Amino acid sequence: MGADAGEAYLVLGLPPGFTETAALDLVRGARDSANACGAAIVGGDVVAAPALTVAVTAVGWAEREEQLVGRDGARAGDLVGITGRLGGAAAGLAVLEGRAGRGERAAPEGHPPHTAAPLRRVQAPRPRLVEGRALARGGAHAMIDLSDGLATDATHLARASGVVLEIDLDALPLEDGVTEIAAELRLPSAQLAAQSGEEYELCVCVAPADRARVERELLQARGEGITWIGTVTEVSPEHPPGVRLRTGGEELELEGYEHRW
Repeated sequence: MGADAGEAYLVLGLPPGFTETAALDLVRGARDSANACGAAIVGGDVVAAPALTVAVTAVGWAEREEQLVGRDGARAGDLVGITGRLGGAAAGLAVLEGRAGRGERAAPEGHPPHTAAPLRRVQAPRPRLVEGRALARGGAHAMIDLSDGLATDATHLARASGVVLEIDLDALPLEDGVTEIAAELRLPSAQLAAQSGEEYELCVCVAPADRARVERELLQARGEGITWIGTVTEVSPEHPPGVRLRTGGEELELEGYEHRW
């Protein structure tokens, strides 16, 4: 975390019947996304494939190693923060899959108004590059992006750092519409938010003395704001490195997406 965007390499596997027009539209979309991030698509390949595949390799750069923040530097006593708001990606996916958003269809696209923000999170995500650099400048000890959900990625950070992350699920900042969609799915909204992957938000550990500095850096960078959701504690025989998720005084066992090979 904290790198500047550099080069991107795009490999397309195109199936029979995938038209030239569709392929060019896909590439234009990739180019627009790269331009928005300050990256450049400098290579790749196009091959025939039995199903559509899109593989992207992105390279980031930093002038000095200390500009980069890994997931292994969290320390006992740190504050745990989250950029932006959570739950939108999982809620938007539920709408696209037809599991939610079937209420009164008042919006032009055929979904209720409360689904608009979650759908944007799925269909037009934005990586938190500006925020990552601001947090690094602010003195963040450890950072991870929430690609697999807070419940899983916070565990990765905690284990890499050899600490315990104590997280208050009731403090999670929720994307607009998540509460309504979670109710349709008959799930607590905090649970949906904690398990939602592909969020493009950052989980960060910061010394209490650097809290104001981090908030100032984010404000000056005009990035997403930060919400403080927990603290870092030392491991013990009862609590090995990992994450403890609490809501209403109760500890929950949750996980996001787990890669299984």
